[in-house]
Amino acid sequence: MSATHAAIATTRFGMGARPGDIAEATSDPAGWLIAQLTDSGPRQLSDVRTSQDGLRALMANRPPGRRGQREPTAQQRQAQEEQRRISRRALGQHISQRTSLAVATPASFTERWIRFWSNHFSVSAKNPGTTASVAGLEAEIIRPLAFNRFEDLLVAVETHPAMLTYLDNARSVGPNSRAGQRRGLGINENLAREILELHTLGVNGGYSQDDVEALANTLTGWTVGRARIHTAGQQGDGIFDPRLHEPGRQRVLGETFSDNGADQARNVLRHLARQPATRRFVCTKLARHFLADTPAEADITHLEQAWSRHNGDLAELAMALVASPGAFAPEQRKFKTPEEFLISSMRALEIPPLPVRTLQGIYQAIGQRPFSAPSPQGWPDTEDAWSGPDAIMKRIEFANEMGGRIRGDLDPRSLAPDILGARLNPATGLAIARASSVSQGLTLLLMSPEFQRR
Repeated sequence: MSATHAAIATTRFGMGARPGDIAEATSDPAGWLIAQLTDSGPRQLSDVRTSQDGLRALMANRPPGRRGQREPTAQQRQAQEEQRRISRRALGQHISQRTSLAVATPASFTERWIRFWSNHFSVSAKNPGTTASVAGLEAEIIRPLAFNRFEDLLVAVETHPAMLTYLDNARSVGPNSRAGQRRGLGINENLAREILELHTLGVNGGYSQDDVEALANTLTGWTVGRARIHTAGQQGDGIFDPRLHEPGRQRVLGETFSDNGADQARNVLRHLARQPATRRFVCTKLARHFLADTPAEADITHLEQAWSRHNGDLAELAMALVASPGAFAPEQRKFKTPEEFLISSMRALEIPPLPVRTLQGIYQAIGQRPFSAPSPQGWPDTEDAWSGPDAIMKRIEFANEMGGRIRGDLDPRSLAPDILGARLNPATGLAIARASSVSQGLTLLLMSPEFQRR
């Protein structure tokens, strides 16, 4: 069974096998995965550009507001447009770097784990502010904290400029705050609602509209530093501005929280992170992502128990996932998303880093460009979202293109057992062996059911 388990470890938990990975994992597949969690090196991108400086530049050159202020100068407009171009280019470079890391890293379980949390706390680059800050959310917050406690990750994510901008909290003002009374501005509930529905309790987690409103009140004041209002050092950062904060105590899920400024929202977020409904919701999502579209109750319960024992410690949760009852079940119950298919193909074929524009075109063609999920729910995680006829045709086209890139003496007949291991079906091996060319053999390998599923 260790040979089968090794093949499962590289694909179900990792980003796909490179030649030699399955052989390396065979002696102790679970230990091979857990060892990756103790090595913090591969979690970081050594030359990542988080675009924080770009966001500061955007805010510094932001055109004035509408209330009787002058129109932006031509110089301001030019500076804004130039910075948008720089931010788009920097985000493309970040996507290229994170892809190259996922393709080359020996710790691909770590990369899959980080991608799970990046999608759980999804932010799309839909406007200049999020384009300039979304790479920073993953690089500055999710990568360093993905193996800390869930509540620490939650607080850091919700107060990062990318999330504050994406879900409009940067524009939320308490009506009874100093700024609200003077300017007649009001609260925006978007971030509060998504925290409850998507990040913590889940849509059926037992919260009410009153809880949404109270959480939104606590979040007022958390904004992104702007020119002419905040200091140069604050511009582009997620900051707490007491002038925008709705005063008074707030009651969320039956608990009353004192008005202690920035800590009011932090305390509520930690309270939400410790709720049984949050534990249930997040553990179900983890089991769904890693194990099966319809996860077994035993696997969810196993993760919940680990969460409770270790107070939401995510490193312990990752180890519990590897030890869950269904972790090494032989059935392949997960269909790869387009990004997973792309990265696992590049790992299998040992494709060197691609030019940024080429990679962007591939992501666009297969339908899952990073940081562009269609909603705050993030990318879907079940087979029905990715297995339609058009989506399969796009995969075939990609597989043909990858097969055509191969040069040298690569033999798909020997590659197939190296990257699929004991999961290789004899019929698939026979089809690959009978292929009329190396390119066709590689396409058959990449499009095989064993490779498409994990």
